[in-house]
Amino acid sequence: MAPGAEPHEAPRHLPVGRFLPGSDGAKLWQYRLNPTCSIIIRTLNEERYLGQVLARIREQDYPQSLVEVIVVDSGSTDRTLAIAGEHGCRVVHLARQEFSFGRSLNLGCAAASGQFLVFISGHCVPVDVRWLWQILQPLHEPTVAIAYGRQVGGPESKFSEGVLLRKYFPEHEQTGQSPYFCNNANLALRRACWEQFRFDETLTGLEDMHLARQLWEKQWKIRYVPGAGVYHYHHERWAQVRRRYEREAIALQAIMPEVHVHWHDAVRYFVAGVMGDWAAALRQKGWLRHAGGIVCFRFCQFYGAWRGNHAHRRLSQREKDRYFYPH
Repeated sequence: MAPGAEPHEAPRHLPVGRFLPGSDGAKLWQYRLNPTCSIIIRTLNEERYLGQVLARIREQDYPQSLVEVIVVDSGSTDRTLAIAGEHGCRVVHLARQEFSFGRSLNLGCAAASGQFLVFISGHCVPVDVRWLWQILQPLHEPTVAIAYGRQVGGPESKFSEGVLLRKYFPEHEQTGQSPYFCNNANLALRRACWEQFRFDETLTGLEDMHLARQLWEKQWKIRYVPGAGVYHYHHERWAQVRRRYEREAIALQAIMPEVHVHWHDAVRYFVAGVMGDWAAALRQKGWLRHAGGIVCFRFCQFYGAWRGNHAHRRLSQREKDRYFYPH
């Protein structure tokens, strides 16, 4: 499918997300101008925030009759499934031995019925009731395949994690990113585009960027929507942080094989990252509280990136479990 084939483009002069006067106008807005959407949430022991995520989804300023929520669970042992059931979610189960990030997304998409597919992490809480309307708005343009929203750290987020979120998901639109950068912790995708390409089920991460690059090469557009924000809560141990960056570096080899991280690059990036974060912490009068955590985070980030960039061997099943199933 080529850009321009979307049959549900909203008229440019209508403010999407506002009812037209009168009941007939409201019905027209609801059933013709707003496509159906399926919200897909990957879960593994997400009881801590999942209830908040689902409650905020039900509060959205979007016709709820046009929204379905699908939870793709990979073997949760906490109250995740009970919470999903309490909120009326449709649950798709994926066995641990069959898990990969791309496979879980493909299963959710295959089970979905919406024209637009919306992905949100089970620990990403929408900041307001206009999140869904905001992230779907760019897809009304027939040449836009993907829209991804802003991510903001929470009060318990690691300091350096917050720095990275502000860098990659700024308050205002930006032009310096890769043209196919995106992140499916908070992302909307045109279903017809997924049907054409689908997520790569062999990657250890960055399956969103891999799909986006294929679409971008076919002249589709990727849009950043700073108004569609979520609070992204990470509570990872240091070993999990390192593995996250390691598996993403492994995946990056398939997406951008021209990128090489040598040991001296990793050292240089580590020093620059620590110094920059320390300066930011000093400005915020929090250096003593965050100094040690900054060093640990940046070491895990760049040591993991260096290791992953040099992992040229085929992964064993044990290694796959570590990268694909990091918890």
